[in-house]
Amino acid sequence: MKGFSFRSLTFMLLMAFLVWSSYIETCNARRGKHWRQSRSASAFLYKKKGKSHGSSHHSSNGGRVKPKTPPPRAPSPPHPVPKEDMPSKPPKKGNNNDHAATFDVLDFGARGDGATDDTKAFQAAWAAACKVEASTIIVPSQYKFLVGPISFSGPYCKQNIVFQLDGTIIAPTNPKVWGSGLLQWLEFTKLVGITVQGKGIIDGRGSVWWQDSPYQDPFDDEETLMFPSNNAVDENPPAPLSSSLGGKMPSTKPTALRFYGSFDVTVTGITIQNSPQCHLKFDNCIGVTVFSMHVSSPGNSPNTDGIHLQNSRDVLIHNTDLACGDDCISIQTGCSNVYVRDVNCGPGHGISIGSLGKDGTKACVSNVTVRDVIMRNTMNGVRIKTWQGGLGSVQGILFSNIQVSEVQIPIIIDQFYCDRSKCKNQTAAVALSGITYEKIRGTYTVKPVYLACSDSLPCTGVTLNSIQLEPMQEGYHLYDPFCWQTFGELLSPTLPPVSCLKLGKPARNHIQNDHEAWARIDRIVAPSKEFC
Repeated sequence: MKGFSFRSLTFMLLMAFLVWSSYIETCNARRGKHWRQSRSASAFLYKKKGKSHGSSHHSSNGGRVKPKTPPPRAPSPPHPVPKEDMPSKPPKKGNNNDHAATFDVLDFGARGDGATDDTKAFQAAWAAACKVEASTIIVPSQYKFLVGPISFSGPYCKQNIVFQLDGTIIAPTNPKVWGSGLLQWLEFTKLVGITVQGKGIIDGRGSVWWQDSPYQDPFDDEETLMFPSNNAVDENPPAPLSSSLGGKMPSTKPTALRFYGSFDVTVTGITIQNSPQCHLKFDNCIGVTVFSMHVSSPGNSPNTDGIHLQNSRDVLIHNTDLACGDDCISIQTGCSNVYVRDVNCGPGHGISIGSLGKDGTKACVSNVTVRDVIMRNTMNGVRIKTWQGGLGSVQGILFSNIQVSEVQIPIIIDQFYCDRSKCKNQTAAVALSGITYEKIRGTYTVKPVYLACSDSLPCTGVTLNSIQLEPMQEGYHLYDPFCWQTFGELLSPTLPPVSCLKLGKPARNHIQNDHEAWARIDRIVAPSKEFC
């Protein structure tokens, strides 16, 4: 009976100890719900339990149980604070987990004094921003950054990066920086959701390029139609800059700002000025928006297109001022779904589709709308220009509500374009159809309308509606409207009368030459390959 009591008491004490131990473990667990007791702590506690149980059977005090000291608690990990209770800390600049991170180029070593080369600092800032979705690169105001040729490239960058340009970026004028010549200066390539915005300036300092070889560049063919010239060329152009080391700049001139192979591109607010060649170019892009930005170069700066589009679609350009030495907007092959509105153009060569089909190439442009545009002192108004010998098509074009002021030739189709001293006559041509000119009004200085189409493939579906163009009488030799192989309709009387437009459709369209015949055969053999 005595032994039975001793064993009963031992069993009861063991059970009480186990209950008490589980209570301690539960309390420790409640201190942090994300914390779990480590294996070493569990083993430690299990070891203590085993010793206590063994001592109850091997006591030396005549069977009486000694008062037990509670075993020590299992050690807790340091600072077991739940994550939701942690104090919030200000995000560290450049933290990859921060989706609103900003990267100021000054923090990456840029000096912004206009003399120190800040190219590496811009590269470092981009490398950091590239890793963070929706990050922002800051180019702060009141600084002038000298930056050499640079590519802000993907395709492994995160999406929706913003390039916040509020300061000024200037191009180097040292010939050694450019080597034998580059096609672009600042380039964004293979990105998704890239935005360049701000109140800053991109200054290409192009006069050092223009002065070196102004007569080596191809000239605009329409210059041969002009007599005399008007204010499209500045009377007092700015004095040319000198090369930093007195050397000659390479003959290949860079575009100031280029976007290549990118989706969802936005450019807004900034000014691009004095580019060596084209100011802003989009190549192989889908989803482009340009608004509230400015291009500024003198009218005699060679080949300085304002905005150049190539192989790009779904483009919107609006509320933009463009002053340059070539086309304010140039729409090249591979472009479709282009919408231009509320644009001021001048000086410059107007808004052009082309030139297309050079050296027998195939060119396709479709679904282009240009409307609500003001042109002042430009060489051309709205123009389509193609080379003899080319292939492809231009179709679905609308020029509407264009206000011209002292424009040399407001309406142009030229399928005999040539930017050389002499070009070979060829029968092949880029097919032009579905071209509408409506509400084109204002003053001209040379010729109101010039429509020169191919003999072998005449222009079809050319529509004129509400055309009111008056000559500037003083100081100009004026010409009548000119048409050649142009078919379409007049929806209203024009001023002056365009009686040279042939109504209806041409009797027949010829297969142009062997080159196009083979192209058509190729289309039949491989119908899955889009011809245009």
